[in-house]
Amino acid sequence: QGTRDHPPAQAALRDRLLSAVVSCFKRHGAAAIDTPVLELRDTLVGKYGEGAKLIYELQDQGGELLALRYDLTVPFARYLAMNKITKMKRYHVAKVYRRDNPATTRGRFREFYQCDFDIAGQFDPMIPDAECLKIVHEILSDLQLGDFVIKVRLGGFSVPQWETVVIVLWFYTIALAVTLRPDPEVHPTSLPPHGVCAKAGLQLGHALSWEYQDLARGLDYYTGVIFEAVLLQQENEHLEEPGSVGSVAGGGRYDGLVGMFDAKGRKVPCVGVSIGIERIFSILERRLEASGEKLRTTETQVLVATPQKHLLAARMKLISELWDAGIKAEMLYKKDPKLLKQLQYCEDTGIPLAAIVGEQELADGVVKLRDVATRKEVRM
Repeated sequence: QGTRDHPPAQAALRDRLLSAVVSCFKRHGAAAIDTPVLELRDTLVGKYGEGAKLIYELQDQGGELLALRYDLTVPFARYLAMNKITKMKRYHVAKVYRRDNPATTRGRFREFYQCDFDIAGQFDPMIPDAECLKIVHEILSDLQLGDFVIKVRLGGFSVPQWETVVIVLWFYTIALAVTLRPDPEVHPTSLPPHGVCAKAGLQLGHALSWEYQDLARGLDYYTGVIFEAVLLQQENEHLEEPGSVGSVAGGGRYDGLVGMFDAKGRKVPCVGVSIGIERIFSILERRLEASGEKLRTTETQVLVATPQKHLLAARMKLISELWDAGIKAEMLYKKDPKLLKQLQYCEDTGIPLAAIVGEQELADGVVKLRDVATRKEVRM
């Protein structure tokens, strides 16, 4: 059916992935927003080209036509227009829905998460576009997914002002020189001067625009730079597509979209990127299974345990104090659990510490803190 449940281990991996992506967005100064999962059908139609046939359409009891959001970009443009916002840097993490043929092995579902970063407003040419490319590079590098290629198509320019286009090429070349080639001889100061870069940028722009004509096809709202990040196939990975695992991020400039929702057609230039979380998640999930690593599903710091019977009240008092102090703590929901079972629970779930309170500890007014991994104990 193109949807799936996520057991605790998968949910923990997903949370870790989303946290890494959102951390990057926040590092670049973006503010979070949220929009409804339901939109008026007329809000979505006419914005996606071939993708329009994949929109889930609904009808309420009164006959009004609605639709589940297809992506996070069109709702963002509608939000800007409705609230008359002309400048904003935002991120949005939410589920979207597409009436597509699911391919679970490739991370394609009918219900899936998107993680979007967008910059709206009138700024000097190509500077926000460059930041979006940098964000893609940062996220894919931080996740250590392996080699990747970012394809760029420089289109939508009414005049050949390549001196503005070269800003993004220069910015991105510096990032690659520093991050991907840690060679002391390769340094931003040793890159060609601006004039040479401009000429190279012109040639590269032509090459990219011809080589990647198919980027972001099916989306009618792109008006300028379009880019897509593709992971290259890693050694020992058996994948359906030889040479790559498909797109893991994409985006571009959509200067006319906000104007479609404004009564006077007022435009707000925008550029953004969407991270393909589901495909990245599928890759990380396979690698985790192959490594045999066990991922913790909770963040519990300490288990409150007792070695003797009739000490439930002592456990509940101690765990209440820990919770009030902001410490993540658990205890077994059994009146008189055996100490061995309590310690085994710590090992099974990865809880690093056990706070043991027995009759002697109560008499002395202390707690015995046990390191589960080393079995060392200290009274405190």
